[in-house]
Amino acid sequence: MFGKKDSDSYSNLKNFDRLDTFIGRTTNLKGDVATQGSIRIDGQVEGNINVSETIITGPESFIKGNVDCKDAVISGRVEGYIKAIENVELQLGANISGDITCGNLVIGKNCFFEGKCHMSGKESGKI
Repeated sequence: MFGKKDSDSYSNLKNFDRLDTFIGRTTNLKGDVATQGSIRIDGQVEGNINVSETIITGPESFIKGNVDCKDAVISGRVEGYIKAIENVELQLGANISGDITCGNLVIGKNCFFEGKCHMSGKESGKI
């Protein structure tokens, strides 16, 4: 995870220079989570998540709650609203049930997204 090549998606996010918090795949957390920095979630969280930098979720992760962050790289399942100041990337197998507000959205292969997307900071109708 820490020695990924530059071609890996989340290593190209400009503010992903450190991982402050890690929730392992055998962890089930109930309650809100807030961190100043970045977080990786491989387990389950039932509650809202507020991250000042990047949230990364593993393929077996499950979040039932809203996510507020700067950047998000989602590989697992999220039931809730995702609000990212800059980028949201849905990677292989991501499953999102909820609305997304972000500056940029990338959806990879075999992803499921049911909700609305609002691209903030973009003028509609202009290319």
